[in-house]
Amino acid sequence: MNKILIIDDDFAICELIKINLELQGYECLYSTDPTKGFALVKQEKPSLVILDVMMGQTSGYSVAQKIRQTQDISKTPIIMLTALSELNNKLEGFSSGVDDYMTKPFEIEELKARVLALLNRSGQEIPSLRVKEILSDGDITLIPESYSVKIIDKTAQLTPIEFEILNILMQHQGAMVSSKTLLKEVWGYDEEDDIDTIRVHITHLRSKINKISSEKNKYIKTIYGGGYRLLTTGVEKD
Repeated sequence: MNKILIIDDDFAICELIKINLELQGYECLYSTDPTKGFALVKQEKPSLVILDVMMGQTSGYSVAQKIRQTQDISKTPIIMLTALSELNNKLEGFSSGVDDYMTKPFEIEELKARVLALLNRSGQEIPSLRVKEILSDGDITLIPESYSVKIIDKTAQLTPIEFEILNILMQHQGAMVSSKTLLKEVWGYDEEDDIDTIRVHITHLRSKINKISSEKNKYIKTIYGGGYRLLTTGVEKD
């Protein structure tokens, strides 16, 4: 049975999530104290953590970072729940290592769907990481072993999700990849209106690529109303 740990200083939200997830067959426990919650993650080693952001003097961002920096629990899937919906807040959340992000108020059915999708994905090896050889096209080289990307002669470290997004774009060889396709292939669920999740990761991915390339925002092209396309040489092909 999958064990899910909820860390949120709102007792009512903890109870609401716990009751609904237990009806789905999950074992659930929670803490309204972020310090005790982190200790529970280390003690219980849950299958997934649902984590609030604003919890008094301790933020969910710092708890997520501590989870990612602790060896035995570093790969625990994390869903961040927060009333903060601005792009910069989502960027901070994903930078802290969270896997998914939901804004309060949320629909409990959507939360259940995301929990299931994240558990399904975390139980399988990320497809790109089964490819052990280095992948190269144009200026871009992907190195699966280290989750890194090389642009000509400079290298940047990526998160597994960023690496997978870039790998999927590369596999499509310059063709457009829709946001829906990325959500399905990376997160495992169909949410056509959830473009913020993709937009945040693309923004963060672009910023890393920009730091190691001579020109800005030239490799990942946004197809407005459609999705994204990877230009592996930074220029459009005839």
